[in-house]
Amino acid sequence: MSSRAVLSAVVASILIISCNSISNNRAAVVNNADGPVVQMTTESFKKLIYNYDKNSKWKYEGTKPAIVDFYADWCAPCRELSKLVEEVATEYGDKIVVYRVNTDQEKQLTEKIGVSGLPTLVFIPADGKPQFTVGYIPKETLKKAIKEVLLIN
Repeated sequence: MSSRAVLSAVVASILIISCNSISNNRAAVVNNADGPVVQMTTESFKKLIYNYDKNSKWKYEGTKPAIVDFYADWCAPCRELSKLVEEVATEYGDKIVVYRVNTDQEKQLTEKIGVSGLPTLVFIPADGKPQFTVGYIPKETLKKAIKEVLLIN
């Protein structure tokens, strides 16, 4: 195995471990009410994204492409990725809608959607099926996913 592959495996393991163990020093994710990212609850998710109680198959309730950031306050990679998500939300403005879901507060939603690792981003095109990423991704990868999955330049 190449040294690059080993390094990638080690970094991935560290990220998984850091998000699966609760830190005693919990830092809160800042939620700016006037910011570009909208905090979601289970009810708002069902109204704006996907009502899994009414639909057995995926049916996006929105009209604009969207990103949903599933995070936890205690997860360091989640906090780092949330900063990038906020930057991207500002950069793309009205072209996309960006939401975030606190997995500790919205456990039912987290289970129903199948989020099993943090951070998880869900990329939802206006038409088509959502695609998930799990773990921290750099801003370049985030922008590439917006371009390729959400079809936004």
